[in-house]
Amino acid sequence: MSNISQLEKTLPTAPLKIAVLDSCKEVGQKINDYIVSFRQSATEEFPNLASIANYNCSNYLVENACPRFGSGEAKGILKESIRGTDLFIMVDVCNYSLTYTVNGHENHMSPDDHYQDLKRIISAATGKARRINVIMPFLYESRQHKRTKRESLDCALALEELVSMGVSNIITFDAHDPRVQNSIPLKGFDNFSPNYQFMKALLKAEPDLNVDKDHLMIISPDEGAMHRAVYLSNVLGVDMGMFYKRRDYSTIVNGKNPIVAHEFLGVDLKGKNAIIIDDMISSGESMLDVAKQIKERGANRVFVFTTFGLFTEGLSKFDEYYENGFIDRIITTNLTYLPPALLEKPYFSCADMSKFIALIIDSLNHDTSIGTVLDPSDKIHKLLEKHNKK
Repeated sequence: MSNISQLEKTLPTAPLKIAVLDSCKEVGQKINDYIVSFRQSATEEFPNLASIANYNCSNYLVENACPRFGSGEAKGILKESIRGTDLFIMVDVCNYSLTYTVNGHENHMSPDDHYQDLKRIISAATGKARRINVIMPFLYESRQHKRTKRESLDCALALEELVSMGVSNIITFDAHDPRVQNSIPLKGFDNFSPNYQFMKALLKAEPDLNVDKDHLMIISPDEGAMHRAVYLSNVLGVDMGMFYKRRDYSTIVNGKNPIVAHEFLGVDLKGKNAIIIDDMISSGESMLDVAKQIKERGANRVFVFTTFGLFTEGLSKFDEYYENGFIDRIITTNLTYLPPALLEKPYFSCADMSKFIALIIDSLNHDTSIGTVLDPSDKIHKLLEKHNKK
């Protein structure tokens, strides 16, 4: 349901338009369908809102493209007018499934390629749209968010570049370190977490799960994910534990310091179900090792919550750990590209984020508060009440 009571009090900033890049077409279509549904309901409830130009439409998507020349160069094209609109541009920088040709050679699109396409569409819109908002679920270069040596600050640089191009708001999810927003202190930066969607997907897949202190525990796989685990354990009213990664800082393998061992800090896990929560699965090496150690400490079932399932080294290791009983379920969102093979796995469940994003877009277009969207505690409590009654 949309916030009809809020829509009664506020008018849109400008007519809404959504430019969804090729990297996230499927999710973009779902978002559009939800917004169409929201606004049809609103205009039925409050007919006077229908007088707003382009408010109740059958489609808010803007047709766009980034065609390439034979040399690999490209350009951004908006195929309809967006003058005076509140434009939302959505991109998935992690969609490696898309390809393009350079001098007859096929290239898979990298995050750099997707980011360039985003800038091309912004460039095509600059000076015409009333406001430009960027929805970038996986924040570009968010893993390179701080400087420790003579290093580049790629994420901060990208945010500054987007702002200099006229972007007013940047919407992202589970940023690796949201403090990177300090690089653009005078512009809108909203960072959302899918905690409610995680729990909804888990309880749907595991209807017999007992959510209480005696049967469930939240685990942070490292110190960086502590704030996620603390929030979820407090909302659910259960204990939490943490693994500390001991790394070898004298060497670098695949761009990072290898993990020597995981040390556990927390109460006894024996007989309890465990939820491991983190922002992403990259290669999965760290997450799988944590899951194995949890099982070896006597845990019953192990569930993994991760916002971005990148699976950069394939799924074979996850299949092996599932078959050996170290993991029972992996829940990730559809905010980034998911390989078709993953959707077929018996241990996989998807937390659909399209309705959540539609609510965010609808609220921002009306300039209404998104406080209730940022803090889903009440929704999680209602979900648990409904689950416990069953």
